[in-house]
Order: sequence, then C-alpha cells, then structure tokens
Amino acid sequence: MKVALAISLNGVLVAVLWPWLRRQWRWAGPGWWQVVFVLGLGLRIGVGMVRNWTLHFDAEYMNRMSEKVTAQLWSDPGGFYHTFTGAITVFHFKYYDAVYQSTSNTWILIKLLALLNLASLGVGWLNGLYLSIFAFVGCWKLVRILAERLPRTPAGAGAVAFLLWPSGWFWATGLSKEAVLLGSGTWLVARALGAMYEERNTDEPAPAWRWARWWLGTIALVLLHFYMRYFFAMPLLGVLVGIGLAHGLQRMGLGRRHWVQALALAMVLGIGVWLAPQLSVAFRINKFTHKVVQVYADELASADQLPHMVYPDLRPTVESIAAHAPRAAFNALTRPWLGESRQLLYIASSLENLLLLALLGLAVVALARGRGGRFPFIWGLGLSTFCLTLAILVGLTTPIFGLLSRYRSEMIPFLVLLVLQNDYVAVALRWLARHQPNKQDLDHRNESHSLLKAGQR
Repeated sequence: MKVALAISLNGVLVAVLWPWLRRQWRWAGPGWWQVVFVLGLGLRIGVGMVRNWTLHFDAEYMNRMSEKVTAQLWSDPGGFYHTFTGAITVFHFKYYDAVYQSTSNTWILIKLLALLNLASLGVGWLNGLYLSIFAFVGCWKLVRILAERLPRTPAGAGAVAFLLWPSGWFWATGLSKEAVLLGSGTWLVARALGAMYEERNTDEPAPAWRWARWWLGTIALVLLHFYMRYFFAMPLLGVLVGIGLAHGLQRMGLGRRHWVQALALAMVLGIGVWLAPQLSVAFRINKFTHKVVQVYADELASADQLPHMVYPDLRPTVESIAAHAPRAAFNALTRPWLGESRQLLYIASSLENLLLLALLGLAVVALARGRGGRFPFIWGLGLSTFCLTLAILVGLTTPIFGLLSRYRSEMIPFLVLLVLQNDYVAVALRWLARHQPNKQDLDHRNESHSLLKAGQR
C-alpha cells in the first residue's frame, strides 16, 4: 500500500509539474530566457541533489525524525493528527521521545517532511528534490511577474537575482529550511506584485472564485513563511502590507507623491511594531533584545575554531542593539572578507561579497545622479527596508561566517534585485532585454496602461 500510494503521489506531481514546465518554456520563447530557465532549474536541482545524495547534519536529523512521524501516521493516525495539528512540545512514539518548542522551525519542517515521505518513502535526496523544485517555482514565478508587470525595469535583474546569484542557488535548495523560506517568500512577493499590477479590464470585476483562490494560496504561503523563520517573515509581511496600502492610495489618486507612499509604509510598520507585543510576549522589546543576545552567545559558544566575528560590548538593551546595528548590517553584507579564511567556501563567499559591494556602490552613484532606474518607488523603499532589517538581525545573531552566508540567502536576492535596477547596469543587461519572452505575454492592455504608469512613479 505504501509503495502504491508513493507511485500515485509522484504521478500526480508529474502530471501537474510537467504541463507547468512546458507553459513556462513556451513563455520563455527561443533565446536567452530559455537558457536562464534551464540554468536556473538545473542549478537548483543539481546542487540540491549533490548536497542531499548522502544526508549530513541538520538534513539527516530532520529526515530521520520525519520518518518516525510518518511511521506514527501508519500505525496511529489519531496520534499523528494530534502531532501534526496540536501545539505540542513533546513527540512520543513507541520508545522514542523528543522535546521541541511548539513554534520550532525544525519541528515544522520535520512535520512537512513527514507528509512528503508518503511520496518519497523516506528517501532523503527525493525529499530534497521536492524542496528544490518548490524553491525554483517560487523564484521563477517572481522572475516572470517582474518581467510581465514591470517591463520598464531591466529584463534580466530578476533572473540574475533569484536564479543565478550564487548564494541563492547554493544555500536555498535541497533539504533545508532556506529552500522553503526563499521559495515561499518569493512566491508570496510574486502574488502581491501580480495582484497590485493585475492586467485586466478594470471595468470588469474579477470572479469571486479567483479572489478566493488567491487568498487561500496567499494565506497558506504566509503561514509557511512565518513558521519557517518568523523573524524573517514579520518584516516581509509588514513591508508588503505597507506597499499594498501605498498602492491603494495611488489607485485612489491620493498617493502619487513619494512622501505620501513613504508615510503609508512607515505608518504600517509603526503599527506593526506597536501591535506585535500586544499579541505575543515573544515580541516585547525586552524579550526581543534578550533573545538576540542569547542567540548570538549560543552561536559564538559553538564557533570553536571556525571563522567568526565578535561583538564584545553587545548587551540585551535597546541602546546596545541600536548602537551595534550599523556594524551588524555592514558585517552581514561584507563578511567574510577576502583573506579571512583559506577554505574554498569562504573564499567564494568573499568574492561574492566584493561583487555585491561593487554593484551596491554603482547603484548609489547612479541614484545620486538621477539614474536609479524605473523600479516603482514604493517597492524599492519597501524592499530596501526589508533588506536592511534582515541585515541587522542576521548580522547581530550570526557570528559564524558559514551560518551567516546561509541565513542571509533570502535577503541577498532581494538586495541584488534592487542594485541591478539602475540605468548603468541596465546597459549591461541589455543583451537579455533583446530576448524578451513572447511579446503576446508582455503586451499590456490599453485599459491597464494608466494603472501601470501610476504605479511606477
């Protein structure tokens, strides 16, 4: 029965995935977009397969634990239901006990893997393949929506940022939390951007079933993203709500000026910062500062001989966190420096950091000269806020360089997207712009032209 179910589930996956891949292939059309599509998919799956052919460390632990949860499903469905849906901290099955925080992202991923085991039969590399495909689908959806709905921006910026940038396809793939985090985050942003710049006749309301499906899918992605890493999800969700408010004001003709859009975003984020502690003590400022320092101390204690950075004066106070924030953000974007380690992984990360700094410097110069590009102002401001927030959080809590490179793998693609928007980089990406996807998919209807124009001011 288990084998028959696995064959059936994989058959359903192929039946859904293969037509989708064919549609994306036709959309890409002949030329460089098809090369980007194949390369992005190949890198994500290939690296994931190589890393998970033999499981190690966290991947091996989560896959092994998920097999026990799946075994509980077959022998004790009622217990499995309680395990999967209940906010429990103790998992007990036969002679095995494990204690988890109910919101542990490790525990959440173990439960998801337990469901995937129904199709993979507990094979680790196959679970890694499923998550690699999920990460690619999320990234590709955002790349495509950027090309379709924001055609005045550099055509290749999204492709480079989310499909080709090294740390993205290296870390956010395979059996890892980062694959689920980036896949759900990019898919969520794609849905939000697509809804705001929807290509349809504004005189014809969208069918109710379409909006219901959009909301159900979006809520599922929000929950998945939140439980994978809530301190990453909260800034992104706050930014998306703020952008949505600013976009709504634009459509009503009230938010055409940049300062109004910035005020709308700041107001939403301010309300979120005030409201979060009212909903949970975990978000109170003293809890937050204590947690930041605790995570930093725990990571530093396990550093041993690994390359790492130190904040000797970091204290669990708002003043200390604020004082260390600029340095933390700088470290998150620049460390490891070239020469800090002779290990190949650190050298590669150092070279990537140098390239990122060069692009960031070019973007600042372009912005100062009024050549910042045509990316919508509110999206640029919102994503910049998101990247800065994550850079501070990751820089403060992750002193070990190897973990730093992995944990920032959701932030870096969004930052790369922003620094590739200026007119100077657009020239370098013009080769990709000459090979736009099928024109019929990119031509906007006349009815939506005014909306698009207003949204990009």
